[in-house]
Amino acid sequence: MKRYWLIFAQTVTIALGIYAVVAAMRPEWLGRQVSQVQVGSGPAAAGVLQAGAAPVLDSYRQAAGRAMPAVVNILTSKALRDAHPSLKDPFFKRFFGDKLPHEQMSSLGSGVIVSTDGYILTNYHVVEAADEIEVVLADGRKSAARIVGTDPETDLAVVRIRLDKLPVMVMGRVEDARVGDVVLAIGNPFGVGQTVTMGIISALGRNNLHINQYENFIQTDAAINFGNSGGALVDSRGYLLGINSAIFSQTGGSVGIGFAIPVSTARMVLEQIIQHGQVVRGWIGIESQDITPELADSFGLARQSGAIIAGVVRGGPAEKAGMRPGDILLDVDGKKVANTSDMLNLIAQLKPGGKSRMTVMRKNREAKMDVNIGRRPRQVDDE
Repeated sequence: MKRYWLIFAQTVTIALGIYAVVAAMRPEWLGRQVSQVQVGSGPAAAGVLQAGAAPVLDSYRQAAGRAMPAVVNILTSKALRDAHPSLKDPFFKRFFGDKLPHEQMSSLGSGVIVSTDGYILTNYHVVEAADEIEVVLADGRKSAARIVGTDPETDLAVVRIRLDKLPVMVMGRVEDARVGDVVLAIGNPFGVGQTVTMGIISALGRNNLHINQYENFIQTDAAINFGNSGGALVDSRGYLLGINSAIFSQTGGSVGIGFAIPVSTARMVLEQIIQHGQVVRGWIGIESQDITPELADSFGLARQSGAIIAGVVRGGPAEKAGMRPGDILLDVDGKKVANTSDMLNLIAQLKPGGKSRMTVMRKNREAKMDVNIGRRPRQVDDE
């Protein structure tokens, strides 16, 4: 009996081995198509295809399909009354009165629907000083829009439309993004219609570009052109990573250096504008400048990170806490301050009315200070 079981086991083993070799080397002999693996990440990369399925090329169509419906075109117009000197002539005013003919200045941009209630994120410079705003959805619907609030210091604005069954962009996590990740830029470049371009994240945390007061840009080589402003920068899953804002170009066209405001900043601005009508930021009343190698040498500083306090507002929170010009701010609540831009962002995130522990260096000695946080006045140059 044992002999028969041994023969049976050997036969099965040999048969399975032959089947495995044929399946690997000549699957067509078994009437099957070779399975293909789709390269990429997220929903766009579904994995192994089922046997007999048609081959699918590497694609980000699922990510684009998820994000595109929530990206809108924004058309603005502003009346330029008395645009021509002759319109000021009393002769014309006699016949036309207050209904003088006028020219209109029109512009276009993009926006992202982020709420079923009709809230749309876009750039401040897209809707700045607009008399009329019209939003055109990807499905062709149109609606007048009103400005809910703006934040010129980050170049963000929130507008609102009133329509039913609105597609909404899912917000991603920029904290999980890394240099080299694939991203898609969606907008309306040059007014040609909704367009998707692809690239990678070239850098994170870009600042000192002197574009906005608060800068923490995502840099990408995905093509961003005129009309893309306010549009979406999404990851390979179609989730929002940033609001396209600016490009570096001497010609006005994309040269592979574009900048987007991270979704973390956009979310904060959106929530503050909906809640307060404006963005409320922390403030301690100091002016600062970066530590350069030259300043470090002249002051005999042992370090080149931090922000030098160049001035202190009299009676402000910093002065009351004991800060003086010449101090170097090293950290805010344990978070390191690398430069002035870091300092601005860290202090702005503090809640007015609260208290923060900050570390300063004075004459090469560190000191801890508890600072009562004030409310930042809008459009001021000091922090």
